[in-house]
Amino acid sequence: MSGLMNAIRSKRFLRPLVGALAATLVLTAGALGLSAATQPASSAASLTRVTNFGPNPSNLNMYVYVPENVDPNPALLVAVHYCTGTAQAYFSGAAREFVTAADQQGFVIVFPEATRDSKCFDVYSPDALRRDGGSDPVAIKSMIDYARSHYGVDASRIYATGVSSGAMTTNVLLALYPDVFAAGSAFAGVPATCFATGSSTNTWNSTCSGGRDIRTAQAWGDAARGMYPSWSGTYPRFQTWHGTQDTVLAYPNFGEQIKQWTNLHGLASGSGRVDQPQTAWTRTTYGDAARPTFQSISLQGYSHDVYRTGMARYAMDFFGGLDEAGATPSPSPSMTMPSRTPTPTPSIPDCGTGAVSALTTCPPPSPSASPRPPGCEEGAPTPAPSCPPWPSDSASPSPASGCTAVMRIVNGWQGGYQAEVTVTATRPLTGWTTSFTLSGSTVSQLWNGQLTVTGSRVQVKNSTWNGSLLAAGGTASYGFIGTGTAPATIPVVDCA
Repeated sequence: MSGLMNAIRSKRFLRPLVGALAATLVLTAGALGLSAATQPASSAASLTRVTNFGPNPSNLNMYVYVPENVDPNPALLVAVHYCTGTAQAYFSGAAREFVTAADQQGFVIVFPEATRDSKCFDVYSPDALRRDGGSDPVAIKSMIDYARSHYGVDASRIYATGVSSGAMTTNVLLALYPDVFAAGSAFAGVPATCFATGSSTNTWNSTCSGGRDIRTAQAWGDAARGMYPSWSGTYPRFQTWHGTQDTVLAYPNFGEQIKQWTNLHGLASGSGRVDQPQTAWTRTTYGDAARPTFQSISLQGYSHDVYRTGMARYAMDFFGGLDEAGATPSPSPSMTMPSRTPTPTPSIPDCGTGAVSALTTCPPPSPSASPRPPGCEEGAPTPAPSCPPWPSDSASPSPASGCTAVMRIVNGWQGGYQAEVTVTATRPLTGWTTSFTLSGSTVSQLWNGQLTVTGSRVQVKNSTWNGSLLAAGGTASYGFIGTGTAPATIPVVDCA
């Protein structure tokens, strides 16, 4: 990317390379609603540039929107645009729902604007990844300080959101300034520090963008804590959105953000509650339902052009404090999707018990597994050579166990995949345990269950809230991110 940026700085190559960036790194104008037919109606208040707002080491521009009916002590939203974007384009396009809400609820919006040739924000240099180290984060913090002093902003209700480059910046800002922000919502971003290059001139990290920077939750949390080492308080609440077909900031970055922010908040893996507020959305919520600590939304079939009309309302409901009262978020609204639809998911066949397999053919059933000898049971230490091998993946669980379980692969990419397991009760249950064998991959992130791994054998028990299946036919599900090669044959899942 450094070579690309150097070429962009050359007038000779400026025009074609900006076009290439627009084609590969950012949301399209159509997806962001920038056509003449969708330009917003004019209002009395307008987007206004502010100069001399404070320390500005990277020469950002500051724009602010103050609605006519601004509250006496308003909330503040920092809305950060995408690469090749501008404050005005974001104001008129993807951020327009936030602007409309500001007119209704009286909060202020600050729009930082990048001025370097790429119009991307700095999430890569050492200065940008150290508290008060310089570059864009310091400039944005100056904009917040200006808004607090000039518009009476309530310091307890400062939020951030952004798309693509703006989403990466949202991750960085909340890690650098946990004492400033109450919450953030990132649309297609990466974990804080993931894009680090060690240089202010090397602006692209292909390992991170390609989803190949895979770490433990502890490692990601420590990386964020290292950005502000003296901080010992809590971190801002965080929401992240990502499309499964994102090829610009690849989908594994979604799982890595989950690791980072659950670790920063001390949340147990698999402790979230899952629902589907819209078709193709999988939302996992951690913490109090009325005021979640962390929330992730996986968007099946969506590319990097992830933002759709209506998503801003879900982000604002997550924030829960943009209106003057700071009331509890309202129930998530229904959303009318625009005609532009995400890439369809390939059709997959039915494989019985109401579940589906991601294979073109389903694995054949075979007789139930025989009991294991003493010392070779599920959960025992790694068995001695004298223990018989585990049943092959073609084995089928016995209905007498009280439940059945079927796995499906819902998404895959180079070096990883996402899977879902559905448990179906054959009689009333107060708890369930599933187990299966993975070959060529490991579980790096799991939700809605409790994980134990012994060699290649994976055991998942119910969480405290999804173990009771009160009647035959009741279902529960959990999901996981696998690191490595996705199974060529779907493993059969034993259930008891």
